[in-house]
Amino acid sequence: MKKNISLLLLLLSAVFFAQEKFQAPKLDNEKSWSIILIPDTQNYVKWNQNQPILDLMERWIEDNISTLNIKMVCQVGDLVEHNNILNQGYDGDQSADDQWKAIQSIMGRLNGKVPYVAATGNHDFSINNEGRRFSRYNEFFPSNFNNLNQKHLAQNFFNDAGAPSMENSVLELKGLNGLDYLFVSLEFAPRDKTLEWAKKVLEMPQYKNHRSILITHAFLSEKDKRTDKENSWFMYEPFLVNNVPQKSKSIVLPQSNNGEQIWEKLIQPSQNMQLVLSGHISGEGFRTDTNSFGKNVNQMLFDMQSEGGGHRDGNGGDGWLRIIEFYPDNKTVKVKTYSPLFGISPTTQKNAYKSDPRNEFTFKLSE
Repeated sequence: MKKNISLLLLLLSAVFFAQEKFQAPKLDNEKSWSIILIPDTQNYVKWNQNQPILDLMERWIEDNISTLNIKMVCQVGDLVEHNNILNQGYDGDQSADDQWKAIQSIMGRLNGKVPYVAATGNHDFSINNEGRRFSRYNEFFPSNFNNLNQKHLAQNFFNDAGAPSMENSVLELKGLNGLDYLFVSLEFAPRDKTLEWAKKVLEMPQYKNHRSILITHAFLSEKDKRTDKENSWFMYEPFLVNNVPQKSKSIVLPQSNNGEQIWEKLIQPSQNMQLVLSGHISGEGFRTDTNSFGKNVNQMLFDMQSEGGGHRDGNGGDGWLRIIEFYPDNKTVKVKTYSPLFGISPTTQKNAYKSDPRNEFTFKLSE
C-alpha cells in the first residue's frame, strides 16, 4: 500500500513539474507575425548598472527575430531621462550625453536586422521659457542610422526646431499576411501642425487600403482614460542646489495636444488607424473605441519604468516587454508580456510572464 502511495505521489509530482516547465515565448500560430513593444527606457540608461538589462532585452529581440517573425520593434518614448544637462545630478549617474550614447548603442544592435520606431517622450526634450522644444534625438537617431528604417521610410515631418526628423515619421511595411501597414511615430504632445501633417498623410490615395498603427508617448492612462490635461514640461536652470539640477516652473507647451485631442483631431476621423501604442504613465492600460467609420481603434498603454524597485532607485523596469502577435486571419491580435531578464535563469523563469488579464489578452482588428 505504501509503495502504491509513493508511486502515486511520484506521478503527481511529475505531472506538476511538467506543468510548471518553462516555455520560451513562441507564436500561437506559425503563420503569425509580431511587433515587440519596448516601454520607457529612461530608468535603464540613467544608471550605469541598469544599462545591461536593456542590452539583454535588445539581444533577446535580436535572437528571436526569426522565431517570433518580428517585423517591427516599437519603443514608446522617454528614451533618456535627461536630454541636455551636462551633469548627472541626483537622478542617475550618467550625464545626458552618456544616456544618449547608451540608448543609441543598445538600440543599434537591431540595425540592419529589423526596422524600429523609437518615439520621443517629454524627457527627450529640453525647452525654453516659451515652451519651444529641442531634442538631441536627430543627433543619435538620424534617418539612416538603421538602414531598414531608411528603406521603409515613407514620410517624415519637421520637429519644433524646424529640422526634418524621425521624431515625426511614417514607416511602411507591405505584405504582412497580405496587408500593408503604416507605422506612424509622433513627437510627445504633438503640435497642431504635426497632427495636420499626419492627417494629410493618412488621407493620401496610396495609403487608403493600409492599416495604420500610431506610436506616441503620452496618450492613455493606467485607468484606461485618454490624457486630457494641458501639456507642460520643465526648463532646467543652469545651476545646482545640493547637487540637484534646478527646474523652472512647469511651462505649457504651445499648440500641443493631449490624448483626447489627438483622438479628436487625428484618430477618430481616420478610416484605417486601428492601434495606438503609448507609454509615459507607469502601468498598463487598454481600451477600444470606434472611429467615425465604425471601425475598432484599440489603444494601449505599456510603461514598466517603476517596476524593479521604483522610478528613482530601481533597476529600470525588470526587463519587461510585450509581444504583440498578429494572427493570419488579419483580425485577431494576442498580447503577451514577458521579461527576458527573468526568463534567462531557471531560478526566476516562473516569474517571466505577466499572465493577468491586463497583461495577457486578445483583441480584434476591424476588416
